[in-house]
Amino acid sequence: MGNNILAIDQGTTSSRAIVFSSQGQALASAQCEFDQHFPNDGWVEHDAEEIWQVTAKVCRQALAKLDEPRSVIGIGITNQRETTVVWDRATGKPIYRAIVWQDRRTAETCRALKNAGHEDTLRQRTGLLLDPYFSATKIAWILENVKGARRRAEQGELAFGTIDSWLIWNFTGGKVHATDATNAARTLLFDIHQQRWDDDLLALFNIPKSLLPEVLDCAADFGTATEGLDGIKRPIAGVAGDQHAAMVGQACFSPGMIKSTYGTGCFALLHTGDTPVVSNNRLLTTLAYRLNGKPQYALEGSIFIAGAAVQWLRDKLGIIQHAGDTEALAESLDSNRGVYLVPAFTGLGAPHWEPDARALICGMTRDTGRAELARAALEAVCYQTHDLLEAMSIDAGKRPATLRVDGGMIANNWLLQALTDITDIPAERPEVIETTALGAARLAGLQLGVFADLEQVAQSWQLDRRCEPAISQPQRQQMVTEWQRAIARALQVPAN
Repeated sequence: MGNNILAIDQGTTSSRAIVFSSQGQALASAQCEFDQHFPNDGWVEHDAEEIWQVTAKVCRQALAKLDEPRSVIGIGITNQRETTVVWDRATGKPIYRAIVWQDRRTAETCRALKNAGHEDTLRQRTGLLLDPYFSATKIAWILENVKGARRRAEQGELAFGTIDSWLIWNFTGGKVHATDATNAARTLLFDIHQQRWDDDLLALFNIPKSLLPEVLDCAADFGTATEGLDGIKRPIAGVAGDQHAAMVGQACFSPGMIKSTYGTGCFALLHTGDTPVVSNNRLLTTLAYRLNGKPQYALEGSIFIAGAAVQWLRDKLGIIQHAGDTEALAESLDSNRGVYLVPAFTGLGAPHWEPDARALICGMTRDTGRAELARAALEAVCYQTHDLLEAMSIDAGKRPATLRVDGGMIANNWLLQALTDITDIPAERPEVIETTALGAARLAGLQLGVFADLEQVAQSWQLDRRCEPAISQPQRQQMVTEWQRAIARALQVPAN
């Protein structure tokens, strides 16, 4: 009947379903955006019920486009990480909106825990920093602020999950409460060395263990999807957080390989092998993936705002109609004309980790217009990547030879060249740029026997375009220096 896989890519602003062949060809797809909620400054929420309904809808739409839906033998799921849902086990209904990874409401809680001396222990066990980005303080906030939530949690009536767990629960009709190791590793509750939930950390955040899902490998049996689809039962066989799935989709299976994904945010992961590497530059130590019970590790740099800055140009300023409009606008200029955007709309991520930073635009004159703002939004992605790669190079002891890039933004050829120029590292774009979804499909394929091993997966990776740096070092240095001055202003510290 076929070896096709339905890949679900549940992102921060939309849900997408893509049916991949075993060769990596996208046979059918569907996508739908959903609402973003901003109830207070720095707060970002999603309606988890809407996410489930939208995700199920795009799956049905993609399957309906196939001549033979039964050729789809399984499902892979990749998801926005850290976003937190707590729901009633009996009814399956969330007790509060999903608190999104971008949300900063628990910044004060994180500061208090850091001042109390807990960050070193957390970092040693989880590889993460004390930041509102991660799930633990979001769970704690829900338990403290939703009436009756703590009592019900202690009685075992509630369940916590990142979005993968929420979707698995719904697809299986509430029969399976599970997550994979990569999503677990983003909660501040999972010991990445022992590969288990940590009782001491649960006590620190006052979170009952009964809330938590079972942790499985990235390629595993996550139950059978019986709900929300086309009436055909299919196994859920692969799950990974979006950035980890992208590592699989980009075939970054050897130490030293690096990928950077450009979606709502930007996330660079450097494969470090079977031993965790501790960063001295405020990067995260995380899992690359876990297969057959064996974890592989990575260093990660997280940028909160990448494509979301372009969305802001479209939805809030109204200066573009479509994200793709930015390419022509940027190309229309011979330089950035001294305009820099620091997109700290929800604080700054790595390597700064400053939740209170706020966005700003530097260098505007009366001649500044749509083109300058569009170019500044695209260049901001490149400068932030530059900062991550510099930090990674120091931690790893050498600069990456090549940067494998993916995500919807990277279809923009102007951005691809600008990224190469500003980072001074060649960039490679694969034929399939939706590598998060492809990675989820590959993981499911490994579990279902479509692929024998990772080597077979790696052989399927194909290059679309390679860019080499094309500007002088003095020009690059001047641009980076101006960016650093803009960052200093956003951080409200004196510029160097």
